[in-house]
Amino acid sequence: MTWEMLLGASVFAATLRLATPIALEGSMLVGCFFGVVAADRSHSVWIGLAVALLAGILLAGLHAYASIALRADQIVSGMALNILALGLTTYLDYQLYGTTGTPADLPTLPDVQLAFLKSVPYLGDAIGSQNVMVWTMGLLVVLLQLFLFRTVLGLRLRAVGEHPRAAETVGIDVRRIRYAAVLASGALAALGGAYLSLGVAHSFTDGMTGGRGFIGLAAMIFGRWTPVGALAASLIFGYGNALSTSLQGASIGDVKVPVQLLGTLPYILTILAVAGFVGRSRPPAADGLPYETEGHA
Repeated sequence: MTWEMLLGASVFAATLRLATPIALEGSMLVGCFFGVVAADRSHSVWIGLAVALLAGILLAGLHAYASIALRADQIVSGMALNILALGLTTYLDYQLYGTTGTPADLPTLPDVQLAFLKSVPYLGDAIGSQNVMVWTMGLLVVLLQLFLFRTVLGLRLRAVGEHPRAAETVGIDVRRIRYAAVLASGALAALGGAYLSLGVAHSFTDGMTGGRGFIGLAAMIFGRWTPVGALAASLIFGYGNALSTSLQGASIGDVKVPVQLLGTLPYILTILAVAGFVGRSRPPAADGLPYETEGHA
């Protein structure tokens, strides 16, 4: 086991790649699949990306309707949609591509080449040629952090999450903002899914998200419900994933590290993060609670 295996530039580069596709499971999975199908049919990765976003929004719309309009239990609704997404994408994948799988010549999301960094040790290898979606993730984190904590609309969104009754008394449309927030979350999750299939794997396989949606929930808790905090947590989980690949074939003394054990690293980190921070990370007071407006109470 060497320093390069643990903290080398290739490991850092993989950490960024693997930290990017962390989102909600169901919307992420439909983003993976429908992004591939649209890119395959249109021969355009950008059309694939747009269709992936639409698929994520539609699935999130079902969740929003169930949890906001019908006041269903959000955990039950979310799990049902996760199962629906898994079954639907598996069925459609077989119907469209059979046992041969998706084509090998899918259009893919491009990398951003930073020529001025190529000669810089470590940084050149780590971030000199990263996918466009990695940079998009960083930009979105900054924009969302500013939106939530520096704009009026962000303040209203946080007020709806903390005290919806108080927000309604000052004229804020609680239902509309909640719908918008859920739909936006579906779009962002699908964006992560499209990156996974069109930017990393260059294909679709059944259940390829592999629990990253649930890791995303852990990242949100670990990151104290802020975009910057969730990014930091995602980088930790991404590093665990990158490390599991980097350490394959490594040994401690005369004992070779089992590949199966390395594959559990991201999930072990998730359990440790949730176990250690779930009690200290305070969610929005009204998170997960159905709300009835004054006019319907």
